[in-house]
Amino acid sequence: MSIGDEIVVFGDWFILHFVENNGMAFGFEFGGELGKMFLSIFRLIAVTAIGWYLFKLAKRNEIPFGFIVSISLIFAGAIGNIIDSLFYGMIFEHSYGQVSSIFPEGGGYETFLHGKVVDMFYVPIINGRYPDWLPFFGGNEFIFFRPVFNIADSAITTGIFSILIFYRKYFNEIGGEEAKEGRGQNPDNI
Repeated sequence: MSIGDEIVVFGDWFILHFVENNGMAFGFEFGGELGKMFLSIFRLIAVTAIGWYLFKLAKRNEIPFGFIVSISLIFAGAIGNIIDSLFYGMIFEHSYGQVSSIFPEGGGYETFLHGKVVDMFYVPIINGRYPDWLPFFGGNEFIFFRPVFNIADSAITTGIFSILIFYRKYFNEIGGEEAKEGRGQNPDNI
C-alpha cells in the first residue's frame, strides 16, 4: 500500500487507511528535525519510567492484577510506537506515490530516531452534517472519530481508560494511606 490507500473492511465504519504519523497522538508534532528528536528522546524516557514503575508495582502483592495489566498495556503500546519511530524510517523507503520496499539499496528514508509511526485503523463512527442554524459550522460536514490509529495506540488508550474507569478510587486510597504513613516522597514506596 502507498500513503493514503484504503481497504474497506466493514462498510463505511471500519477502514484500513495507510498513513505515516510523524508526531504523536492525533498527529500533533513538534516542528522540524529538533522537534522529532525531542519527541523520540521523550518517548524513550517515558517508556523507561513506565517500565520502572511497572517493575516496582509487580513486586507489591497488594496491587490489583487489573491495574498491573492496565499499566502493561500502556507500556507495551509505548514500546510499539517507539520501535516504529526509531527503526521504520531506517528499513523502509518512502511510501509517497509508491508501495514501499523493505531494506532498499540506499537505505531507508530516515535516520535512527527520525522515523514515522504507521497508523492504519480508521473508524469514522458518525458521518453527518452540522445544522444550518449553527454559527460558524452550520451546513458543514463532520465525522465523529476521525483519527487514524494503530494497535499500539489502542493498547495505550485501553490501559488509560481502564485505569480511569476501574482504578481511580485506588489512587485516592493509595494517596490517603501514604499521606497518613508519611511515605509519599519515597520512590521505593511506589
